Amino acid sequence: MAKGNAAPRIAVVGAGALGGYVGGWLAQTGHDVTLIDGWPEHIETIRKRGLELDGVTPEEQFTVTKARTMHLTEVQSLAKEAPIDIAFVAVKSYDTEWATMLIKPYLAPSGFVVSLQNCLNEEKIAAIVGWGKTVGCIASVISVDMFEAGRIRRTVARGGERHTVFRIGEVHGRITPRVEALVEMFGPIDSAKATSNLWGERWSKLCMNGMRNGVSAATGMTTTDCDRNPAIRHFAIGLATEGAAIGQALGYTLEKIGPLAPELLVRLARGDKEAFAEADRLMTPGSNSAPPNPRANIQRPSMAQDMIKGRRTEIEFMNGFIAEKGAEIGLAAPSHLKLTEVVKRVWRGEQQPGPATLGG
Repeated sequence: MAKGNAAPRIAVVGAGALGGYVGGWLAQTGHDVTLIDGWPEHIETIRKRGLELDGVTPEEQFTVTKARTMHLTEVQSLAKEAPIDIAFVAVKSYDTEWATMLIKPYLAPSGFVVSLQNCLNEEKIAAIVGWGKTVGCIASVISVDMFEAGRIRRTVARGGERHTVFRIGEVHGRITPRVEALVEMFGPIDSAKATSNLWGERWSKLCMNGMRNGVSAATGMTTTDCDRNPAIRHFAIGLATEGAAIGQALGYTLEKIGPLAPELLVRLARGDKEAFAEADRLMTPGSNSAPPNPRANIQRPSMAQDMIKGRRTEIEFMNGFIAEKGAEIGLAAPSHLKLTEVVKRVWRGEQQPGPATLGG
């Protein structure tokens, strides 16, 4: 972190949906932020008219004009400036290594990198900058979408006291001053906490992504519509059950996966019919205490957004990764393997998206 009372210099490598949303909020609340992105039109649009952020309430709708921007080709100019104290890596998992290498030369001696991503990328980052310079930040149930250059919208309500969105932790599990500082920094964006269970939080979020992202990408349906379809809803429950069983076998202390508590997932893995009925009830739209979502008709997880845009998906780093880790310890994950292959076929144009891809 910056010495004395100096404000920390922050870089966001990957100013897309999540990186742009978090970076925009940090800039709006007075932090020294530089947004770095590989999409030229996005950076130029922000320079011309600011970064437009949107949400489901009026106070979440504003234009950020205080954030500095950089094209990838301009990053080298950071060598002339004071070093970066906090670098958020917010790119897709398959871009983690190069993004970390890009910012590494400009880190302060006490600077560090925060993985603001889906999947488990801390090990990749640590291999480049070291474990001591690696921190994790899970963004849980945030649903942000960069629907055009310079414009990002959030499609679900803020979590607030009902749901903690940002969970920030060290790889060794201790609560450190830098983690506490990050929690304070994220507070104005949404609810945040320091976690001593980074790996359990990470695996639980991976399982959540595993039952949401690929399913929406393969079917072409919104999350809500997927949950309304019994066959697809049951397939998603199977994904959560397999993923949780593998995570627990690997030694992770799991958190809730969506509305499904770890204890319920243990019973599901044992084939408990009452547990399945309870999970089915919890996954059915309108059955829980969550507030109505006025943007349910457009809410799609990141992989479904990538599919629409023709971008490479993270399927190998989500469902494929879960299946791979299961195979290493002798636990099969047939649902994850199936979904991985379906998403790849849909992305290559070999299969049309729709509920039939998953038996719906």
